[in-house]
Amino acid sequence: MNDYGYLFATFFAMMIISFGERALPFAAGEWLQKQKWAIVLGKFLPLAIMFLLVLHSSTGAALAHGGLPIPELAAIVATLVLQWFWKNALLSIFTGTLVYVVLFNSMF
Repeated sequence: MNDYGYLFATFFAMMIISFGERALPFAAGEWLQKQKWAIVLGKFLPLAIMFLLVLHSSTGAALAHGGLPIPELAAIVATLVLQWFWKNALLSIFTGTLVYVVLFNSMF
């Protein structure tokens, strides 16, 4: 097989696999809606993933500047408090980001 044939075969295989893994949830959607474990994961997983992403990014940011994680913790607390009381995700995320940027730039 020449180089172009190998390249074409590789791209074709990647295309089929990518299409298949994106089409599978639609093909199995009706079956998944009836499964108890899928319903539990659908309720639990988004929050768990967001928690892990926030924990990982705030820990990485705190280690990057080498100081206390005061801006990170203040931003997380501000986001949680605003989300708890107003339940507006856009307001909470924007305010938490603003708190982080202002504190980070004033401290470092």
